[in-house]
Order: sequence, then structure tokens, then C-alpha cells
Amino acid sequence: MIENRLLETAIKQFGRNGLEGASTRTIAKAAGTAMSSITYHYGGKEGLYLAAADHIARQIREQMTPIMSTMLAEPQNLAPEEAASCIVMVVDRLAQILLGRESANWAGFIVREQMQPTEAFERLYSGAMGPMMALLAGLVQTATGMTDRQEIRLLVLTIVGQVLVFRAAHATTLHVLELTSIDEATGAAIRARIQNNVKAILAAARGEA
Repeated sequence: MIENRLLETAIKQFGRNGLEGASTRTIAKAAGTAMSSITYHYGGKEGLYLAAADHIARQIREQMTPIMSTMLAEPQNLAPEEAASCIVMVVDRLAQILLGRESANWAGFIVREQMQPTEAFERLYSGAMGPMMALLAGLVQTATGMTDRQEIRLLVLTIVGQVLVFRAAHATTLHVLELTSIDEATGAAIRARIQNNVKAILAAARGEA
């Protein structure tokens, strides 16, 4: 589908060059379509940029929804052990996504928006990360018994941050691990390490460590 191809191409170009540096002519050529397609579908480069953000958020949301949907109703009604298991599952699913090759195309775009947020950041956050962070906050409260909202948010950021680093600092990850790419075995080891870390973090928050 031409729109998907155009959006995927735009994500790569915007990630490498930013909104100002990316060329609609280059994007259209790489996507195998006419520049008029960008104007027709998105109204111009700015519209394409926002659509690219929506496209990334939609892909993350679609991949996270199956694991999150069973937990969205009332996390406060779960037993602490159940809530802790749910946190591990959500974080592990995020790790699977971010360790996958597909997310490499999103990384430059997302990191730029983290450093210099625009309207696109709000779309990325509200469309994907925001709901997940809110769910995790509810699960953390149930799993640990914590009541201070700011402390809960800090804990959620700490838990999620250890996953994000493997994509946002991908070059450093490869350098430290002395690899040229993250293969299946290394990905599994990273996920196992993250799972153990999450369990330890939650245990410490409950006063068990």
C-alpha cells in the first residue's frame, strides 16, 4: 500500500534528518511515488511528519494491546503477586518490540522528539506510551502498596527506562556487548535480565530486599 510505504520511508528520513532537514522530494522518490501524493494525503511535509508519528504510535499500540487488554479494567483488584506478574509481562512485551528490527526505523524519530518535543511527541505519547505508563502505574501501586503518586511514577520510569536504553542507546549496547547486532540469543538474555531486574525492583519497593 502506497501510504504505508510512504510513511515508513518518511519515518526513516525524518529520523535521520529531522523535519527541517528531510526532503519531500527524497521521501517521495524513495517511496516510489510522486511528490503530489504527499500533498494529496497529508497536505505537505508538516502533515506527513505528524502522520509518521501517528503511524509509529499505532504500530506500538497494536503490538502492546493484546498483552495489555486483559489488565486494563481494574488493576487495583488484582492480588499484589498478580500485579507484579502483569508488570513483568508488559515490560517484557515492550522489550520484545524494541529489540526487534522494526523498531530500529522508529528510533531516530522518537529520540529527536524526546530531545526537542513538538506536537508529534504528544501524538507518540498519547497514542502509545501514555496508556502503557498509566497502566503500569496502577499495577505498581497494587504490587507494592505504594501510595505516593510521584514515587510510583518514578518507579515506573525506572522500570521502563531500562528497556528504552537498548534502543535509544543501541550503538553503546552493541559496543559494550562486543556485537555487530543483537541476535536471538542475546535478545533472550537481555529480556531475562530485565525480567529479573523488574522483580528485584518491585521486591525492594515492597521492603523485601
